Amino acid sequence: MTWEIVIGLEVHAQLSTSSKIFCGASTAFGAEPNTQADAVSIALPGVLPVLNKGAVERAIRFGLAVGAHIAPRSVFARKNYFYPDLPKGYQISQFDLPVVGNGQVVIHVPASGKAEAYEKVVRLTRAHLEEDAGKSLHEDFHGMTGIDLNRAGTPLLEIVSEPDMRSADEAVAYAKALHTLVQWIGICDGNMQEGSFRCDVNVSVRRPGAPLGTRREIKNLNSFKFMQQAIDYEVQWQVDTLVNGGAIHQATVLFNPDTGETRSMRSKEEAHDYRYFPDPDLLPLDISEEWKEQIRATLPELPQAKQARYVNELGLSAYDASILTASREMAGFFETALHILLPSPQSSPASGRGSERENQSSISAKLCANWIMGEVNAQLNRDGLDMTQCPISAQQLGGILQRIADNTISNSGAKEVFRAMWVEGGEADAIIEAKGLKQVSDSGAIEALVDEIIAANADKVTEYRSGKDKLFGFFVGIAMKASKGKANPAQLNEVLKRKLAG
Repeated sequence: MTWEIVIGLEVHAQLSTSSKIFCGASTAFGAEPNTQADAVSIALPGVLPVLNKGAVERAIRFGLAVGAHIAPRSVFARKNYFYPDLPKGYQISQFDLPVVGNGQVVIHVPASGKAEAYEKVVRLTRAHLEEDAGKSLHEDFHGMTGIDLNRAGTPLLEIVSEPDMRSADEAVAYAKALHTLVQWIGICDGNMQEGSFRCDVNVSVRRPGAPLGTRREIKNLNSFKFMQQAIDYEVQWQVDTLVNGGAIHQATVLFNPDTGETRSMRSKEEAHDYRYFPDPDLLPLDISEEWKEQIRATLPELPQAKQARYVNELGLSAYDASILTASREMAGFFETALHILLPSPQSSPASGRGSERENQSSISAKLCANWIMGEVNAQLNRDGLDMTQCPISAQQLGGILQRIADNTISNSGAKEVFRAMWVEGGEADAIIEAKGLKQVSDSGAIEALVDEIIAANADKVTEYRSGKDKLFGFFVGIAMKASKGKANPAQLNEVLKRKLAG
């Protein structure tokens, strides 16, 4: 019998404010331990928290981006529990009245094995504001634990999904979609190595149609690769346990990337264990319609809308559109390069030219997309860079693509220009001139070259005309060699076919 996997995620996105959620202490990463833990962060007697308006704006921004309900009034609560890195003995969070509720995220699940790629909607239960705890340090303390309270009070948005995912692939696709979105709208830097984007994954299994199984929560996953591995292991462990007659007990577990296994850390608490109650030091948060609309007006075009536009207006495939919108920086790079490559609509007569321009737009968009997803991404990966560190600007790439489009250089010549530009900088035209890469597109010169080749290879011409079509490649090869690779390939092929036909 088959088993059904049920997965829900709780994602903690650190909000991109320069100060903490209830005080003015810095949120900068990498400071010496305990140098950014002020009196409010650790709740010394007599201090009062003051809500950071920027954190609220970022939460509203997220809610609007996922089509969620923004609560006109929400309440902060104290979540009470003991942990060595939680000096207050409670965490200020939101419980029954969160700022954001009932949104959704559309995910693109890539093809795997025999399964085709597909789209799916994942519902969001809520997204609420809260403060982070400190950090326990277990290394270099000779069997003891050190406590760094710099993170205490750092603003978080906890994004809670419904249990709508049915595979590790779906969970990873959802986490990646959220990771892209929070960076796209500028509320989180998404740095998983620094803990700015952390995922807790709730996993259970059941027979199809049966009630939900008992879930176990895999805590603090900060890698999509580890998320995939952790879910796959946890699912198999739960299935094996049930098949062998065991029972699943609700628990919080940790994933060990060295062993590829999950292990139980503690039994899982329920909401009543935390004794939530409204924080007496914080007034309810009121959000007006006017404030919401002011924030809505600052939202950029969102990834899903941009993908649809690339498909409908530029003729790109859904796959290409999803890759190009993997980050706001990449989408901006693509659009800037394409703007340089495409001719202005005013440069062509209006009558009868609409479909021609649309076709040109599609060809140019595909050329631009192929270069960014191919040469640019490959070189970035080889050099360990991201799009923000690309040594070639979108304008420079557009210059290369213009010279491919107008047949000034061949594709191989363009790659040589690209490599030189990547290392040394410069503009496409200057590099083409300096390296002598300009294609020969003069029809007279190409015809003369072909005539010489045909005259010098009469026996091969006779064989070709007798039906040995594969010899065409032979003629192309020697013609390109004779032209030192500078003959326009399209023109050369056309002239060769015509001359060889006799």
